[in-house]
Amino acid sequence: MDDIKLLDTVERYIRGEMKPDERLQFEQLRKSNSEVDQLVVEHTLFLQQINHFGERKTFRSSLNDIHTDLTEQGKIDSMKLKGKAKIVYLWKRYKRVTAIAASIAGITALAISALVVAVAPKNDGSNVKDLVHKVQDEVRGIKNDQEALKKDQKQIIDKINNDSKSVINTPIRYNGTGFLIDGKGYLITNAHVVKNSKNIYIQNNKGDQYKVKVVQLDISRDIAILKITDKNYKPTNGLPYGIKKSGIGLAEPIYTLGFPRNDEIVYGEGYLSAKTGYNGDTLSCQIAVAANPGNSGGPVLDQNGEIIGILSNKEINQEGAVFAIQSKYIYNAIEELKKDTSYRSVKVISNSSLKGMNKQQQVKKIQDYIFMVKGD
Repeated sequence: MDDIKLLDTVERYIRGEMKPDERLQFEQLRKSNSEVDQLVVEHTLFLQQINHFGERKTFRSSLNDIHTDLTEQGKIDSMKLKGKAKIVYLWKRYKRVTAIAASIAGITALAISALVVAVAPKNDGSNVKDLVHKVQDEVRGIKNDQEALKKDQKQIIDKINNDSKSVINTPIRYNGTGFLIDGKGYLITNAHVVKNSKNIYIQNNKGDQYKVKVVQLDISRDIAILKITDKNYKPTNGLPYGIKKSGIGLAEPIYTLGFPRNDEIVYGEGYLSAKTGYNGDTLSCQIAVAANPGNSGGPVLDQNGEIIGILSNKEINQEGAVFAIQSKYIYNAIEELKKDTSYRSVKVISNSSLKGMNKQQQVKKIQDYIFMVKGD
């Protein structure tokens, strides 16, 4: 096998595009050929670096949007950011965060190299210790910057909720989709759907509207958790669908429900086309289904009525490619939310009560728990 064909085979393996028998043969080749195995590791890290670079650009763009929004509202003066302004330009503050995010794969490679050197009989132990110390220092720096980033995400949440009005009477700028994860009034959607909002409310397929607030925001994973604050909302005891903790196999059928239109819920049908997202991104998976911007934040369900992902248009930058954030990250977002004792009661069901039903029956039971998310 020449180098070009081998590299193509490695990419298909990383992206999950191999058939089961081909994948098994390739994994056996990895076990028997250390050079092939090393190529897989190195190419995976390379794809991750490319993905982190894309995330860096997206993150920078989001910070610029926030800065522009605050400037337009007159809350900051761009000409006076040096010295007197209380709000620091976020991109300048977090240059190091984005730079480190782009080099995480490189740090991982250094760590792996350190382990290899550690088990080799002829290497100098002091060099290994120095390398390990450097890696540990970088990791500590990343953790510190992540904590700082969380604080600023909380500031964004506070800004959204504090600016909210009891009645929305201004034109709607955009809409997305969200779905209940707890019958007490907790929903999940994409962070990019709500992060620049002043007022947010949701609307079901019957036209009922409810005011919501943002209680958890994870910009890096594009996940937001909302809480219905409207006194007219009546909590429900259970949800018909469950949220799956693991993925599904290639070519397995999936379907989506969302609000690409302003007047009704829309059903879409397709299949899982890759277990990873753009450039091997392990946060998301690729699905073959028609999607429009209003679908962002909507559920992706398997044939048993279990949610396997959140549809996200954040990385749709090539024709026909649609991505969904893997459902296991919903659990991560909820665990982060529960660190605030006010939300300890949030409970997510992992098992679906829709198994064995046909699609029409499933959709009939699910659609009342899917909402259009609107903001101005």
